[in-house]
Amino acid sequence: MRRGIAATALVASLALTATACGGDSDSGDSADGPVSITWWDTSNATNEAPTYQALVKEFEAANKDVKVKYVNVPFDQAQNKFDTAAGSKGAPDVLRSEVGWTPAFAKKGFFLPLDGTEALKDQAKFKSNLIEQATYEDKVYGVPFVTDTLALVYNKELFEKAGVEAPKTWDDLKKAAATIKGKTGVDGYWGSTQAYYAQSFLYGEGTDTVDADAKKITVKSPEAKKAYGTWLDLFDGKGLHKADTTADAYAHIQDAFVNGKVAAIIQGPWEITNFYKGSAFKDKNNLGIATVPAGSSGTAGAPTGGHNLSVYAGSDAAKQEAALKFVNFMTSAKAQETIALKNSTLPTRDDAYTDKVKADPGIAGYQTVLEAAQPRPALPEYSSLWGPLDDELPQIAGGKESLDKGLSDAETAIAKLVPDFSK
Repeated sequence: MRRGIAATALVASLALTATACGGDSDSGDSADGPVSITWWDTSNATNEAPTYQALVKEFEAANKDVKVKYVNVPFDQAQNKFDTAAGSKGAPDVLRSEVGWTPAFAKKGFFLPLDGTEALKDQAKFKSNLIEQATYEDKVYGVPFVTDTLALVYNKELFEKAGVEAPKTWDDLKKAAATIKGKTGVDGYWGSTQAYYAQSFLYGEGTDTVDADAKKITVKSPEAKKAYGTWLDLFDGKGLHKADTTADAYAHIQDAFVNGKVAAIIQGPWEITNFYKGSAFKDKNNLGIATVPAGSSGTAGAPTGGHNLSVYAGSDAAKQEAALKFVNFMTSAKAQETIALKNSTLPTRDDAYTDKVKADPGIAGYQTVLEAAQPRPALPEYSSLWGPLDDELPQIAGGKESLDKGLSDAETAIAKLVPDFSK
C-alpha cells in the first residue's frame, strides 16, 4: 500500500472549511480568548494518564491561545462512544485511536486527512510501517503516538539454569519448555487463548484470518489450520501449562510470569512496568525479550499495535488548527521521549529512542523485535475479525469443540462481518 501523499492544498482547504462543531469542546470560544479543544485519551488511567496530563499542561504553557480539555475514556468503551458521538456535539477534537480503529473511522469520514498539515510535518521521522498502518485509501488519518507488538518474554535466570536459549521456532519452544520443567520444576511456557495472541501462529505459516487484497476469508485454509494446530499443541506436553479459559486468564498468566512460576509467555510492552513489579524481575536485566518464534514458513513476528492521534473532521476550523498543533506537540521527539521514560511505552519515531530511553532494558528489548512486526491491512473491519475467534479459541483449547468445528464457526461469523469476501 502506498503511503498517502495527498495534496497539501486540499487538506488545508478541508481544515479551513469544515463547519460542524466538535461539541464536547466549548463551542462558544470568544474571539479574543483561547481556543478550547477536547482530547479523549484512552490510556490506562492509573499508570499512563498522569504523564499525558502533565504534557497537556506543558503544551498549554507554551501555547496560551489553546486550552485542552483532557478526558480519560476507558479503552473498552472509547470506540463505541466516539462512533456514537461523531457528527454530534459530543465528539472530541482529538482522539487517541487504537490503530485498528483508524481505517474504520476514516472510512466513515470521521477523521481529518493529515497529509501536509502541521500534525504530520515530521512524517519522515516516524517508522514507515506505522505511517502505513495509519493510512487509508492513500491518505494518512493518524499520527503514530505509541506502538507495540508481541514478543516472547522470558526469565533469563530460569533459562540459564536449564541451559536453554531463547527459541527460534515453536518446535524449539516445546523442547525448551520440557527441559526447563525437568531442570527447574517450573513450567517453561504458558500460552494465551486470545485471538490476538494466536495471530503470530498465522504469520508463522504465511497466512492471516483474511486475504484483504484477494477479498477472501482464509481462517480455514490449510495454512491456518496448521497454524492453529501448532498453537493448540502448546497447551499439552511437559513444561507446557494447560489452557486457562477463565475470564481472568490474562491476569493468571501475567501473575505467574512476573513471580517466576512460568519461564516464558507471549506479551506486549504495555506490561513492562508491571513486569518490574514482580518478584522475578526486581533485577530488570533478568527480563529476556525475543522475537516471537517462527512457524514452518520461517516467518516470525506479531501484529503491530498501538495508538494514533487523530483529528475529528467535524470540528470547526479554529479547533482543527489548534488540534493539529496539539497533535504535533504530543508526537514530537521530546514528548515521545518523556512518555517512554515515564510510562515504559515504545516511541513511534526513531529520534525518540535516545540513550536515556534505551537504558530501560524492556524498551531496548522490544525495540529489537519491532522490525519483525507486521502492520495490519487497511481493512476497516479487520480488528473486529478477532471477535469470532475470541469466542471459538477458548472452546477449542478447553476441549469443548474440535479445531475444525471451531474454525468453521469462526469462518461463518467472519463472513457476516465482511459479506463481500469469498470463502
